[in-house]
Amino acid sequence: MATQFPPNILLIMTDQHRWDYLGCYGADYVHTPNIDRLAASGVRFTNAFTNAPVCAPARIGLATGMRPARIGALDNNCYLPQHLPTYYQRLRDNGYRVGCVGKLDLAKPDPYNGRYGDRPKVYRWGFTHPEEVEGKMHAAQGEPSAPHGPYTHYLRDNGRLTSFCEDYRGRAEAGWILGVSHDSALPTADFHDVYIGRRAARWIETIADDFPWHLFVSFVGPHDPFDPPREYAERYREAAMPAAIPKSREGKPQWIRKREKEFGAPELAMIRRQYCALIELIDDQVGALLDALEDRDMLDNTVIIFTSDHGEMLGDHGLFQKQVPYEPSIHIPLIAAGPGVEGGRISDALVDMSDINPTICELAGVEPAPNMDARSFEQILHGGRETHRGEIMTALTNFSCLRTANAKFVENYNDMPELYDLERDPGETRNIAAEHPDDVAAMREGLKRFLLHDAR
Repeated sequence: MATQFPPNILLIMTDQHRWDYLGCYGADYVHTPNIDRLAASGVRFTNAFTNAPVCAPARIGLATGMRPARIGALDNNCYLPQHLPTYYQRLRDNGYRVGCVGKLDLAKPDPYNGRYGDRPKVYRWGFTHPEEVEGKMHAAQGEPSAPHGPYTHYLRDNGRLTSFCEDYRGRAEAGWILGVSHDSALPTADFHDVYIGRRAARWIETIADDFPWHLFVSFVGPHDPFDPPREYAERYREAAMPAAIPKSREGKPQWIRKREKEFGAPELAMIRRQYCALIELIDDQVGALLDALEDRDMLDNTVIIFTSDHGEMLGDHGLFQKQVPYEPSIHIPLIAAGPGVEGGRISDALVDMSDINPTICELAGVEPAPNMDARSFEQILHGGRETHRGEIMTALTNFSCLRTANAKFVENYNDMPELYDLERDPGETRNIAAEHPDDVAAMREGLKRFLLHDAR
């Protein structure tokens, strides 16, 4: 292989994957040897957070390095603003091939990804080798006769799109999770994330080595519906699962109480088992990517970053999915390994997911875009610094949340504020805002700093 400098960069993202459902984060109830191996060879971050706990805003924040709240991306009905540069463009314009396989969500209201996932706007975003794949719920929208992108075309060509859409239609009518977290209607080989893993491994196997490359592999799981192929679900049928954080309606805003669901312990355990099965399937795909790098003799010259766009409540506080400011929703995994990164390290530094943007630029020897909100943590990877941020902000349409190392404040619009002491109450069961008005005032000032672009 031709000598490459700067390094190749592989970014692996899962969708709706909470930080504590990986073996390397202490979860002995899910099997993730390949991601654990990656953590052992690099730096595992314990305090990484999304800046918007929903797909499209989080991914727009990553692409631009801008806080979604600053650019009006506060729900899934949003587009990447055309006037803002992406880090994909920065890498492309500085000599990188830039590929993607999987979900992008940079123009979520536009449902058609193109037959091969290469609709023209993907090139405008900076990709030179795109395969934009439909998300899970996106894939089943519409009629089986009208695929939305490469994955549903693949299912149609293999005679499986109708059964897939019929299965998802039933799940949608029931609310996606409770009562319908049964196994996939598809065999393992045709499952969504297996398709993405196979296509991404093929990309690595065939990409020319005369220029450095950046590949963004964006899996669509373990996002609901929790529908692993039977082969994987069987591995967890009787597995013990951790109990959920119980509901604590006192001190919770009305909009949260309205989202609470009723379910029993057996159903919750089954749902969590299915979630774990989806994660193990993704872990196997990560292993295939690592094998592809090794086979090409590229492993030693490739930076690998693993993360997720946001978490999943998974029954904690009686809630599912995301879109709330609690830890299972906003706290994400983040692992980085590669040349010059000493392995076996754990960092407690506060990191915003969009900080990956300038970090990748610096690792590639490329100047990050000016005036962004994100901050590179490259020096943490190479041992030059241990701290990063004093606080992070995550926000959606109806709330803004300030997270520090040991406390959290939530400004719920037209509803009660929330304040949690995360050292004494890591489960966020006791809202102490009414008891500590001075702390509430100080945290509100912290949110103002973000709005004034003066965050610590």
